[in-house]
Order: sequence, then C-alpha cells, then structure tokens
Amino acid sequence: MKQFSDSYPTVDEVLDSHIEEIPQLHRPVMLVALQGWFDATKAATGALDWLMDGRNCVTVASIESDPFFDFTQARPEVWMDEDEERHIRWPENEVIAVHGAADGRDLVVISGVEPHLHWPTFVACIVKCAKDLRCAAVVTVGAMLDAVPHTRTPVVTGSTTSNALASKLGLSRPQYEGPTGVIGVLQERLEHERIPAVSLRVGVPHYLASSEHPKSSAALLRHLERVLGVPTQHAELYEDIQRWAELHDAAVEEDEQTAQYVQMLEREYDRRNDTVLPSADDLGSAFEQFLREQDQDDD
Repeated sequence: MKQFSDSYPTVDEVLDSHIEEIPQLHRPVMLVALQGWFDATKAATGALDWLMDGRNCVTVASIESDPFFDFTQARPEVWMDEDEERHIRWPENEVIAVHGAADGRDLVVISGVEPHLHWPTFVACIVKCAKDLRCAAVVTVGAMLDAVPHTRTPVVTGSTTSNALASKLGLSRPQYEGPTGVIGVLQERLEHERIPAVSLRVGVPHYLASSEHPKSSAALLRHLERVLGVPTQHAELYEDIQRWAELHDAAVEEDEQTAQYVQMLEREYDRRNDTVLPSADDLGSAFEQFLREQDQDDD
C-alpha cells in the first residue's frame, strides 16, 4: 500500500501524472464536475460523462483516493469481472484528455467525486494539472437544488471571479457567502493563480432530489456545446428526458399539494424567465474571443 506523510499528504505523493508522456494538447480548456455538494442528482457529472462517451479519451493523471475519503461515507464497490473474480472499485478522480472534441481545441475533463478530507491538497492537484497541461481556462460545471418547476427548461447561470472574463462575457462575480464545497475552494485557488475560470450551474427541482433529472444535464450540455464549440449529442438524451418527465408528472399528480406548488413555480418561472446568463451563442463567441486573446498573450 502506498505510504503518505503522517501530517498531511503532498501533491507529489497523491498525484499520479503521465502528462509529460503525452503530446502537447491543442489550446485545451479544463472542465470540472464533482459528485457531492455541487452536483444535485448527479446532473453535472452526468453531463460530462455523456460529453466524453465515445470520444478519443486518454487518462493523463489520477488523484489517489486513500487520503481524501472517509470510506464509511463514500463506500467502495465490489464488482465481478468476466472470469467472476471480485474487484474493488474505489472513488475515482481522473484527469482525462479528450482529443479533438471541440472546434480547434482539446478538452481536459475531471468528472469525479468531491473528497471529504485534505481539500487544499486535492485542489492543488487540479491546479497543477491545469498548469502542466497549459489549459487556457477552467470551467466548473455544477447543479444545485432550486425552486424551479420540472415542466420548464432548466436555467443555466454563470459567474466568474475574473474581472476580465466578467467584463468580456457579461457574467456576474460570485456574491455568495457561506458554506461551500471543493468547487468553491477551487474557484478561489484559480483566482489566486490567475487562471481564468467560469462557473456554470443549472437548477434542479428540489422536490425531485431523490430522482434523476436528465433535462438539467441536457441544459448544461447545450451551453457547453455553444460555448466551447464541442458537439455534445445532447439531443440523444431525449428518450431519457421524456421517460423521467412522465415519471415526474405522475408523482406530482398523485399529490394535490405538490401539484399546486408546481403550478406556483411555473407562474414564477414564466414571470422572471430572463436568464442571468447571456445567450449561449453570445457567450460562446465572447469566450472564444477571450481565449484567442489569451493565446496571443502567451505567444
């Protein structure tokens, strides 16, 4: 078993990197989603997993799980291979290069699990990978429970800690104060390291917290597609969206109080349907222009 420092794990001890062994990526942007605080119904990690499905993906680094997890909370899973041999699957946080996913750029994707312990070291691993892979920017993707109706298109909102990005993209700077997750810590570290970062998040109906909501994943994918110029095949989620919509409708109809509540949410949604986020097309054009300016500055 790998040994770690008695006091605190270091980045060199927990980050298994093969970055130097791969060809340099072309104008990469990093996408990060972590199961936990910022991933209601796993809509965010589900979106990134869908984005990577069927693409040319290469694992370029991985973060050791042992120092970061309380395994009574995030329990490992037993699985059987084709020879009926038993194996243990531990929580994974892999850094995956996706070649040629976007128009003119590669992607670096981390779709993993929020750790319980040693957050500063965990975040430092992500920042080191972003630097070593020369990522032009980092986009964190999340999903939060919200007072929104399941019968409407989920709203994607965005913010950035970068003054330059806020001005260029028409995004707000974060105003939230209070408890946060690893994504919040990561955003602060990226700002400190002067790595451009954007946070995209989608609302998930809070009364559906115990079920899946692929409509929210599709909303995130639509924005990523237009912002990054990467085809996401989000339309292929249509059957899942329809199936879950029927289940959600049936569950709401069985409870008159919930049905009235959803009608109230629908009225409020329709009243304030001017999204905080600029249109995905406008945001995509502005973001691409910003990244081109970053490339010119590096040259």
